[in-house]
Amino acid sequence: MVVEQIETVRELRRFIEFPKQLYASTPQWVPLFDLDYRGFFRGRHPFFHHAHCSFLLARSDRDPLAPPLGRVMMIENERYNAQHRRRAAHFYFLDFVDDPRVADALFEAMARWADSRGLSELLGPLFTGASLGGGLLVKGFEHAAAMTMMPYNHAYYAGHYERAGFLKHFDLYSLFIDPRSYELPEKVERLADLVRRRGRMQVLEFTSKAELRRAARRVAALYNPTLADHSENYPLTDDELERIIKDLLQLARPDLEKVITYDGEVVGYLLGFPDVTGALRRGAGRLTPTTLLRVMHESRHARRIILNGMGILERYQRIGGNALIYSELARTVKHTGSYRFDQAEMVQINESTDLMLADLRKLGADVAKIHRVYRADVRRG
Repeated sequence: MVVEQIETVRELRRFIEFPKQLYASTPQWVPLFDLDYRGFFRGRHPFFHHAHCSFLLARSDRDPLAPPLGRVMMIENERYNAQHRRRAAHFYFLDFVDDPRVADALFEAMARWADSRGLSELLGPLFTGASLGGGLLVKGFEHAAAMTMMPYNHAYYAGHYERAGFLKHFDLYSLFIDPRSYELPEKVERLADLVRRRGRMQVLEFTSKAELRRAARRVAALYNPTLADHSENYPLTDDELERIIKDLLQLARPDLEKVITYDGEVVGYLLGFPDVTGALRRGAGRLTPTTLLRVMHESRHARRIILNGMGILERYQRIGGNALIYSELARTVKHTGSYRFDQAEMVQINESTDLMLADLRKLGADVAKIHRVYRADVRRG
C-alpha cells in the first residue's frame, strides 16, 4: 500500500471522484460540490489563513494510474488548538474501501503527518466547524444526509477506526421532529406569549433576502460568544464569518429564519433551510445551470426542513428565552405559508448540551443520527 500527498490537479480529480465511486449505489450519500474541493485544495477559503492542510491518496502501488483505494485531508487548525489547548491534527474527507490494509495504511500516514508537525493526537472527522458538519456517522445509516451540512459514510468505517485504537471524543446528534405531532406544553406556550406581550424580547421575521442579509452579520456576531468553546468549534475569524453568511444565504429562505432581540440587541436565532438533498445528489457534485435550477425548484417545494442553528445567549434563557425559541421552532416546522413540511431535522447538537436535548426530547424530538468524533494518540518518532 502507498499513501502519498497529492500535488497536481489531475491527482485532485482522483481525490474528488473516489467517493463518488465508493458510494455509487448508496442513495443516502450526498456529494460536496467539486468546486468546493478545488477551492480547498488551492487554499481559497479564509479557513486556510490559520490552518495548514494536506490531501493524501491511498493506492495499491506507486503507479499513479492505480485506482485509489482511500483518501484523507489532514489539517492543523491553529485557532482550534489555541482555543482548546490541544496539539491536534484534524482529519476530514476520510474515505476508504472495506479493507483493513487500506485503513491501516491511511491511519499510519495520518499519524506520520501529525508527528512531522509536532502534533500529538489525531482528532476527527472535523473541519471548519459551522460550515461543514463533523463526526463519523455511527447511527442512522438508513437516513439520507442532511444536504452537505452533515457527512454520510459507510457503516464499516467505525469498526476500522476502533480496531486501530481510536476512541470516542464526543458525539453530535441529529434529531427528527414530526411537525404533525410536535406540540408545546401549554405552560411553555403561555410563557412564550407572555414574553412576546412584554415586548422587550422580540422575534424578527423577514420577507426578502435583502432584509435577511442586513441581519446576518448581527446574527454571526453571536457565533463566537455562544458556540466557539464547544468541542467541535473554535473562534471564527471575521473573514470566516463572512464566508458562512455568503454560503448559508444561498440556501436560506427569508420566511424560515428567525432572529430574537432583547431591547433591540440580537440575543438568539433559529436558522432553517429547505432540504434540497435530492437536487444535490442528482447534481453529482457538478455546479451546472441544471443543478442550480433543480436546487431552486426543490427549495420552493421542499417537504423537509433542516435546522442548522438554534441558540440564545445564556443570560436570556431563563427569563423566557427558551420558551420563546421553542415556540418559534414549533411555528417554523408547522409553517403555514407555501410549505407543508413532513419532517424537520435538527443537526449538529453536541451531546454536552444537556438542557436543550432534555427539552427537545420532552417536546417529542427523537435522536435519529449520531456522528462521533474520534481521537487517537500519535506515537512519537
